[in-house]
Amino acid sequence: MDMDEMKDYIMNFSLNDCEPHGNQGYKRVLLQLFGYLGHGKSSFINTCKYVLEDGKFKVHADVASSDGGKTTRRISYPLTSNITLVDNRGCASMSDQETGEIYAQLGNLLPLDEEVLWQTGYQGIMKRLVQADKDANYTDFVVPIFVYSVKKGISHEEVPDIKILLDNAKELTGINPTVVLTFKSQGNLTNVEKQFRRIGSDNIFKLENFTQTDNLKIRSRHEAVLNFLQEVLKDVEFRMSLKRNPKDERADRKEFVLGFAHETDVKEKNRTKEEELAKKSALAMRLQRENERKEEELRRKEDELRKAQETSCTIQ
Repeated sequence: MDMDEMKDYIMNFSLNDCEPHGNQGYKRVLLQLFGYLGHGKSSFINTCKYVLEDGKFKVHADVASSDGGKTTRRISYPLTSNITLVDNRGCASMSDQETGEIYAQLGNLLPLDEEVLWQTGYQGIMKRLVQADKDANYTDFVVPIFVYSVKKGISHEEVPDIKILLDNAKELTGINPTVVLTFKSQGNLTNVEKQFRRIGSDNIFKLENFTQTDNLKIRSRHEAVLNFLQEVLKDVEFRMSLKRNPKDERADRKEFVLGFAHETDVKEKNRTKEEELAKKSALAMRLQRENERKEEELRRKEDELRKAQETSCTIQ
């Protein structure tokens, strides 16, 4: 397809047209972005909006002024009447606490356009999910999109954590996450892409985000964005050709998140117990060494006293 055909396909995409079962209860496609703070998720949204909309470049998603990231809410940005991008809150690390929140966002179990506060413990997440169930959304077809900045580079230490995150996102949503590598010309693209392929990422798209200071319309950059959106929607069509049940799938996602949160809670409690036992053991060893020192000091004094008494007797 040329660019006009790709754009026409995207703008007119509808779940109602999926064969042979139609929409099966789904109303829109939710492209859920996730990943680290400051890796270009908000810029990517601005880029997609710019490519699909005619006119000048606009800032729809507030871009970080530093590497720290600015998004703290699950903010929705409609691309069409049937496709919405979601800028989920990024995580600074891959701690179980933060990734638990990421999974709750990815599972579409938390309401859109509300603040995301990192929760601690199983009870915190469970309470939020129960509250969200009052207005549960069963009609979004969830597609996970992992955004990673090439200019950040990628270390060998990061790769295992990223693999776990992507594997869990796949298990949670039933879809292998699409990887979008942003800032492709500002780092070692070959190495970053190689690392993602090593951990099983097949759907990888490489592109440059448009920004307020770099928004000259270039065919190749527009084409890369259109190709990404088209391929994601084709995969949605393929998956919609199978029988699906939106309510059952949401229930499965909720079960996964609660299971992960409970497992994390148990690990944290066990870790705390182990730390307490280690502290008690260290304290016991210190006390033992102190007692041994005191006993040795007492023996030394007794020996000195004995020798003094022996010397006194000899003189007499």
